[in-house]
Amino acid sequence: MPLLDSKTGKIIKDYSIEELKERANYMRGLDMISLCSGASGHSGGTLSMMDILACLYLKIARHDPKNPNWPDRDRIIWSAGHKAPALYVSLAMSGYFQEEELAKLRMMGSPLQGHPHRKDLAGVEISSGSLGQGLSVAVGVAYAAKLDKKDYKTFAITSDGEHQEGSIWEAVMEAGNFKLNNLINIIDFNRLQIDGTVEEVQSIEPLADKYSAFKWNVIDIDGHDLNQISDALNKAYNSADKPTLILARTIKGKGVSFMENVVGWHGKPPNKEEMAKALTELGLSNRFDLDKFFKVGIDHLAMVEKKLEAKMPKFSRDFWWNKQSSMKVEMDPTRMGMGRALEENGGDERIVCIGADISDSITISGFYKKNPERKNRWISVGVAEQGGTTVAVGLAKEGKIPVFGTYGVFSSARNLDQIRVSVCYGDFNVLIVGAHGGVSVGPDGATHQELESLFQMCGLPNMRVGSPIDSIETKKMTKAMLFDIIGPKYIRFAREATPVVTEENTPFKFGIANIYRLRGEKPNFKDAFEVKLSTEYKSENEDLTIISSGPEAAEAMRAAWILKTDYNIETRIINMHTVKPLDKEAILRAAKETKAIITAEEHQVGGLGNPIAAVVLPALASIGKAIPFDMIGVKDRFGESGLSWQLIKEFELAAEHIADKARMMLKLK
Repeated sequence: MPLLDSKTGKIIKDYSIEELKERANYMRGLDMISLCSGASGHSGGTLSMMDILACLYLKIARHDPKNPNWPDRDRIIWSAGHKAPALYVSLAMSGYFQEEELAKLRMMGSPLQGHPHRKDLAGVEISSGSLGQGLSVAVGVAYAAKLDKKDYKTFAITSDGEHQEGSIWEAVMEAGNFKLNNLINIIDFNRLQIDGTVEEVQSIEPLADKYSAFKWNVIDIDGHDLNQISDALNKAYNSADKPTLILARTIKGKGVSFMENVVGWHGKPPNKEEMAKALTELGLSNRFDLDKFFKVGIDHLAMVEKKLEAKMPKFSRDFWWNKQSSMKVEMDPTRMGMGRALEENGGDERIVCIGADISDSITISGFYKKNPERKNRWISVGVAEQGGTTVAVGLAKEGKIPVFGTYGVFSSARNLDQIRVSVCYGDFNVLIVGAHGGVSVGPDGATHQELESLFQMCGLPNMRVGSPIDSIETKKMTKAMLFDIIGPKYIRFAREATPVVTEENTPFKFGIANIYRLRGEKPNFKDAFEVKLSTEYKSENEDLTIISSGPEAAEAMRAAWILKTDYNIETRIINMHTVKPLDKEAILRAAKETKAIITAEEHQVGGLGNPIAAVVLPALASIGKAIPFDMIGVKDRFGESGLSWQLIKEFELAAEHIADKARMMLKLK
């Protein structure tokens, strides 16, 4: 059944197979342009899906773009949320919005989030991005149709690597046992994932036999043959007694020669030169008004910039990073520090590193990249965070030092029960890496922006938690956690390049905070500050204390510069790089010796601030004074797509926001 007018029942357009071929090719062109405009997103897996999606959205599925919530529509559940650009192209082609809107892909304030959000865009059934969950949702949707005696079908879009998630197999088992003949799972079987081929990373074969064993019909097709795709979807649509798997064998990057079957194009967009070459290969060089298309994105970004600047607190000059002739900083991603530490210290035969499909991105692969002899101590579990965590426990039980790492949203939440019971309750020596913490992952959006891990990790008995300020401190903390800290431990760091504010000789001791004091403007920002361990610091009776951790602590340092320049305020900055156990003595001394305290975190507000408040409040009576206390952090909301520096401003985490809070607390004019 093609696209419908739900009010009249009339067909909007019935596409022939030849027309679908043309549409699929055109959709590939739109995909390349939108990815180029957004300068972010997934090329390979979106291109591999287009033939299937053209047939599904334009010929098979019942839906009405003018009535997106039509109760009798077929549901299309995207479990593989990272392929969102292909979803957006499909919706544009179906008439949900104008094609030019695709130019806003992954931009701040756009409904075209890095991973789809159902509240932002009509036609999106679920918010997704954390792999392995969508098929279970589809089971529930299909079951609801049975309960309500509705005849709509539920299609799930999944990926092959996603089948390394255990939750997928729970859903497969459920659907077969529930005899959900109204459920169709379409697997984009393109054989590649971030760390390599699915077969090499973590084989899922024999996939068809596994589904058959779980009581599914299986239809194995060429995912680029529109006749086979159409026939398979129609057969699945009319299944009498079982759910149906359509195993669509595809080519990642299909249609663009330099992207086809290349692992590196998984999460990479084309630049303008590559986009032009792709359009030429697709025979679409003259089909699009590229200037008009890109102008939509450019104008949108200009509007975003204007809004952000309007809401920023104002001071005597522009104190933003590297905007002044002095106080310059170098930028380096904190994640690089962990990779360097593993490279330098990985020769210890006890160390075993466990990757979860984003190994180069979080730099855990630095363990073996220049030392291939260590590869026997490298374990790739693919997209299987729960399994990777408990494998680490088994290794630790036998005397190894396991390091398990992935994005913080997956290493602190997807596997939380495994951490709680197997790691912490068992009190095993496991280092868990929470990479891309905070909003630094940027355009990937809310599903991949870790803003909650301090609540989760610090709430666990036996767990130690570190959040280093820059790449140099990340390297030091990683080494300390490997060899000095025995037991459960979690390190949180960012993705994007952030200011380097320490040096190799900057003092560092796990569990002891560092005190930073501005000593005057210098050519280099880091040289403007004196740094001491809290145990060696002598009070200067400062006006204000800012307690922070991670790269947000560099924003606290910049806030001190603003306050000194504009108001002659003296600020004690406490870099609480060890979030658990807290340096309570440093906190109590700040409460006694300074006039106000602000906590600042690139996290849901209170992750750092609440434990610090819990130290300060009981001590007020003994201190003999009340002390103004407030927190800077994300205000109980999810993230969104955008450039990392835009998000720092949007979520009011910049130094200007810290300084403005201080200005109000200290009643400065």
